[in-house]
Amino acid sequence: MSGEENKREPEASEQIEEAQGFPEDPASLTRPGEDPGTAEDAEEVSEEAETATVEEELETVRRERDEYLEALRRLKAEFENARKRLQRERSRILETASERLVMELLPVLDNLDRALEAEGDIREGVRATRDQLADVLGREGLLPVASDGQPFDPNVHEAVMGQPSEEHEEGTILETFQRGYLLNGKPIRPAKVVVARQD
Repeated sequence: MSGEENKREPEASEQIEEAQGFPEDPASLTRPGEDPGTAEDAEEVSEEAETATVEEELETVRRERDEYLEALRRLKAEFENARKRLQRERSRILETASERLVMELLPVLDNLDRALEAEGDIREGVRATRDQLADVLGREGLLPVASDGQPFDPNVHEAVMGQPSEEHEEGTILETFQRGYLLNGKPIRPAKVVVARQD
């Protein structure tokens, strides 16, 4: 029995040594020569590094924002300058066009003055002057609207009255009270007309 007891004793002593190898105090887990406060210091350094990184990112975002705002201001100024340039150019073109048209109409005015000074029947002179005026305006894109005998078109005609007619189809223009005009293909004044209707 004593031999068996001797065999058991070393096992008990091994258990005691193993228990001593796992102390309950966490401070005893530090390596030899290591300061116990080093883990807390490492956390503080990590927080400082993270804060510095966030501040750098924030500064980068602020710089980008300022660059975008400056670019937007420049773009707005360029747009405003372009708009003013276009307005000035448009005004200049209109003035030039008006001057050219007036210069072309001056001979018409001269012919009307001559017709009024002439003695006798002035109808021939007025007709020639009217044709001259129509020619000048035609070069500017003015064309009369076809009306008499044409089918009524609400885009270029305005019916001032309807008149019964057995000789014409319904909607045919019988008479024009006032001539209509197109300027460069766009109606600027409808022709006032009498339209045939069936009773």
